[in-house]
Amino acid sequence: MTYFGDPAVWLPWSFAALMGLSILIYVVLDGFDLGVGLLMPLADEAQKDRLVASIGPFWDANETWLVLAVGLLLVAFPPAHGMILTALYLPVFVMLIGLILRGVSFEMRAKAPPAQKRLWNAAFFAGSLMAALSQGFMLGLYIMGLTWSWPHVAFATLTALCLTVGYGFIGAAWLIWKTEGALQSRAIGWAKTTLWGLAAGILAISAATPFVSARIFDKWFSLPAMAYLSVLPLLSVFLVGFVWWQLRRLPLPKDRAAWQPFAAAIALFTLAFGGMAYSFYPYVVPEKITLYDAAAAPESLFIILIGTVFVLPAILGYTFLSYYIFRGKATALKYD
Repeated sequence: MTYFGDPAVWLPWSFAALMGLSILIYVVLDGFDLGVGLLMPLADEAQKDRLVASIGPFWDANETWLVLAVGLLLVAFPPAHGMILTALYLPVFVMLIGLILRGVSFEMRAKAPPAQKRLWNAAFFAGSLMAALSQGFMLGLYIMGLTWSWPHVAFATLTALCLTVGYGFIGAAWLIWKTEGALQSRAIGWAKTTLWGLAAGILAISAATPFVSARIFDKWFSLPAMAYLSVLPLLSVFLVGFVWWQLRRLPLPKDRAAWQPFAAAIALFTLAFGGMAYSFYPYVVPEKITLYDAAAAPESLFIILIGTVFVLPAILGYTFLSYYIFRGKATALKYD
């Protein structure tokens, strides 16, 4: 399996890397717009419009990365797709209902009569909460090997709460960057509170992961891997401390450094994801099936890879273009 000249090795590895990249981008991009939705009840009515305006040009495109990740799982690792979605059927269903509710309420809150706007704001929050909690629950159950037992469900519930708070943090960091004035000041306060939920979630997952299996424990605590891996928690502690220090200074004149909490949030999510990827490799379903055993035939993967070479740059280009066009502070969201 270490010979990367063999298509049966490098093709599954390549698709696993592409799927992992898609999941990471989705968690960061849709994470901040889910986080903005979670913060809706904390804002006043005028600020709610600006919250929605800050994610208006991006939120639907962000979900493209979830579709891509699930599509890659289906076509590249069919047995793993069946095992994962079978075990996670209920939380996936809740997530999809939440995403649908978000999409409907996002449009209806701007077009419904003023008397109904509060109802659709509440629906937008509820959809965001359902999606965030279900994703966190799926993460926890995946780490526990996709088996339903009371201890595993309890851990999944903990990760659901922590990821939800973590989404709230990255949403607040996004608002610090994209808003100004009173709303930016409130976003700084929200970020100060939710930062510790994100830190607690990373700590909980990090503490539980090596005890999932003896194999992962050995990967973490054998030398020299232990020395290399120590960089991840050290960087994470540094980033949490840096963000806390920066939040206590903001806002600065001329809006300097407003982007830094969001950049640090991306770095924290990336470090946590990198640690998980290292821990579970080469398994696509923890301790049950490797990505090489679950992979489709090399001939099929090669054909799919050709299509991916064209599709992935298009998605990346569209994403970059949308963020470039709508750069700067959020303005009023209009539908006329």
